[in-house]
Amino acid sequence: MFLAILLSALAMTLIVGVRYLIVSGGFAWATRLRHPGLYRGLDAQMRREVIWSLASAAIYGIPAGVVAWGWQNHGWTRIYTDVAAYPLWYLPLSVFLYLFAHDTWFYWTHRWMHRPRWFRIAHAVHHDSRPPTAWAAMSFHPIEALTGAVVIPALVFLIPIHVGALGLVLGIMTVMGVTNHMGWEVFPRAMWRGPVGDWLITASHHQRHHEQYGCNYGLYFRFWDRLCGTDRGVGDFAKAHEKRLGDFAKAHARAASRGAAAPPGGLASEQPRP
Repeated sequence: MFLAILLSALAMTLIVGVRYLIVSGGFAWATRLRHPGLYRGLDAQMRREVIWSLASAAIYGIPAGVVAWGWQNHGWTRIYTDVAAYPLWYLPLSVFLYLFAHDTWFYWTHRWMHRPRWFRIAHAVHHDSRPPTAWAAMSFHPIEALTGAVVIPALVFLIPIHVGALGLVLGIMTVMGVTNHMGWEVFPRAMWRGPVGDWLITASHHQRHHEQYGCNYGLYFRFWDRLCGTDRGVGDFAKAHEKRLGDFAKAHARAASRGAAAPPGGLASEQPRP
């Protein structure tokens, strides 16, 4: 039994890791095509992001593997495979319930991670990505990764969900995690600047969190940020890109005048502020 659980955990770790590499790699490639030079000078940072993210993949994969083994062999969880087991209207409702529950957990644990002590211990790893890239979605200290790894495995014991709907939840979680960090908007302006964007989080909203720290803590929805007064709207990527590239050029010009190497990305003066 122990060997079977171990193999399941290893398999889920591999799945999470490969999923991360494919999705983050795909959006990083799209970034190079759409916005050439956006990640210029960030090679060392991106290597760190990949290392931390692959470590996080193991932390996410272990509980997922244990739960998957229990579901397949002992009927643990409330995951179901017969689409007729619940009314069809419950399928989209179950997806929303999972996303809202996940968003609620993320908002409050994320705010907790911004308390000075826990920021220094754990969350600073994620905010070392300045600016974040498509590789930063899972770049977490193990403590922070653990807080995220328990959510979905816990929910499958509490809220019934079809296995296909669960796959959709995991897909949304992966894509939103990556696109919220990649430094530009993949969604149409009419969406994130319109009524839908007033309630859904996209890159423009989350980028402001990475710029100002004490705001915009949500993952999918702006509900908790609005309710708790921590919503500071969306950022301006055009100005941010212009400033960063200008800082990059100035840093390299200063380094060249001194005959020294420039700081990576030209942004060494930025300091984290919990």
